[in-house]
Formats: sequence, structure tokens, C-alpha cells
Amino acid sequence: MKSSIPFLKPNDLIGICCPSGYVAYERVSYAQKVLKDWGYEVLLGHTLGNAYHYFSGDDATRAQDLQMMLDHPDIKAIIMGRGGYGLSRIIDQLDFSRFSMQPKWICGFSDITVLHSHIQAQYALPTLHSVMCGAFSPETEFENYIYSFKAALAGETLFYQWQPQSYNRLGYAEAEVVGGNLAILSHLTGSVSQINTDGKILFIEDIGEHLYQIDRMLLNLKRSGQLAHLAGLMIGNFSDVQDTERPFGQSLEALILDKVAAYNYPVAFGFACGHEKVNYSLFLGMPSSLEISQEKVCLHNGRAPYPKEFLI
Repeated sequence: MKSSIPFLKPNDLIGICCPSGYVAYERVSYAQKVLKDWGYEVLLGHTLGNAYHYFSGDDATRAQDLQMMLDHPDIKAIIMGRGGYGLSRIIDQLDFSRFSMQPKWICGFSDITVLHSHIQAQYALPTLHSVMCGAFSPETEFENYIYSFKAALAGETLFYQWQPQSYNRLGYAEAEVVGGNLAILSHLTGSVSQINTDGKILFIEDIGEHLYQIDRMLLNLKRSGQLAHLAGLMIGNFSDVQDTERPFGQSLEALILDKVAAYNYPVAFGFACGHEKVNYSLFLGMPSSLEISQEKVCLHNGRAPYPKEFLI
């Protein structure tokens, strides 16, 4: 049975840790300041500024730090310092028994898709696909996408509207949003962390992949049945997409549409979420509606009666 997670109130405690790649403490300190300015208390984990080769600590250290925050009775949300790589190495060491009894918001993206997907697959709990600590700076503090994260923590429904793209497939879908980083979703296929996409709006984004690699990852999702029964598909930022010396022969949009040509659900391109500076927040595992018309694309994401509106 799906449980609800309390949204944050003034003076609630937020934990910050880094269960994946290394992050310098300086990248976290400004995020800590902003969160305190928003009225929250902040607890920093031992992995911040810690280094072990590529990672923010060896596997045991990273697992212990995240476990402490998952179990902490007063922490209401955990914001990740950065993504990178590393959660797959520790996900099976984590004990979610206390977390499942007293859940809290898991916030982040990229490699954090491992954690989002595992929690949704195993415990049917919502999470928050969002910015991480490196997004906070004096230059970005008052940007709308940062405000979308603030609104999400406080429990406001996120209402997004953006310009239609020529590749869109028109239609309407009402379902939970699931997904995240495409490479991670492909990587999790066949594991206990694989999400159930049936009847859901699937969101995907990625960075630094060749077109043939994106094609291969989408084929993985298709062959495993993860594209067959969607309510809708939403495409976020695909950053720094590369081609091979001998061209692949299809654009990103064309190869995505090729993989879903046999299905009739709506498809929306151009949602500003993923590995770009502008990275809007997205509730995963929460009631949502997606409307794609020739004039606009609208996403209601969340369940509060009065949405916070963002034109992106």
C-alpha cells in the first residue's frame, strides 16, 4: 500500500549527503545557506568533501552515511550533494525498513535515479527528481527552477507549461510520473530496482551519450516491455548528445519516436529537466496529468489543490 510522505514545515530538518561521486564542501555550503534562509535546519553528512578515488568515500562509508539519514527520525528530506556514479555499488547494502515506516523525501537526479527507482519499485513511495547542491549559487538562488524545488518541498502541486515541439504526439495522460536518467533506467533493467512503467508517464533525460548508445538503451527498455504500456512519454534534457564519425543516421527525436512507433500514447519533448542549468523539479510516483496540444504542453505534477505555476 502506498504511504504518503509529509511535506516540509518551517524548522524541519533536511539532511545533505553524497552517496555517489565526490563533491567539494564548497559546492554544498551555499545550498546549506539557502535552505536555512528558507527556514529549514540542515544536517551535513560525513561524505561531503570526503574523497576516495572517484567517490565521496569507499562503499562502506557512503552506505553508512546514507543509512544514517534514511533512519534519522527527525530528517524530513535528504538532498544529495551530487550524482555521478556510485549508488549501484551500495543500493543492496541499504536497509529501508525504518525508512519505509517513516519515509522522507529523497531529492536529486542523475545517478540518484538508482535510489528513486529502487524506492518506487520496492516500496511504492514517491520521491523528488530535483536539483542537487551544486545548483545553488548567488546567481541562481532566485531562478524559477530553484523556486520549483522550494515549492515541491512545501507540498505545492507543480504546474508547468511550455511550447509545443514539432515532434510531439498529441494527447492526454493522467497517471503517476516515473523515470529519470535513461542510462540508469537501462542499467536497472532486470534488477529488483526496475520500476513498473505500466500505466505511467515515463520521463527520461541524459547527458554525454552517443546517438547509438541512446538507441541501444531505448531498445533495452522496449525489449523488456518498459515502453509498451505507458500512459505517456515525456522527454527532458538530452545534453551534449554526440554522433560517431560515421553518422548514426537519425536525430535524437527521430530515434525516440522510432522506438515508440507501435504504441499510441502521447509524447512530449522539451521539458526543461535534467543535466542543464535550468532543471525543474518533478514529483516521481505522484498523481499527474499531461496535456499535449498544438498550442501548448501542460503538466500538473502533484496533488495539492492550488498549483504553483511555471512557464518554461
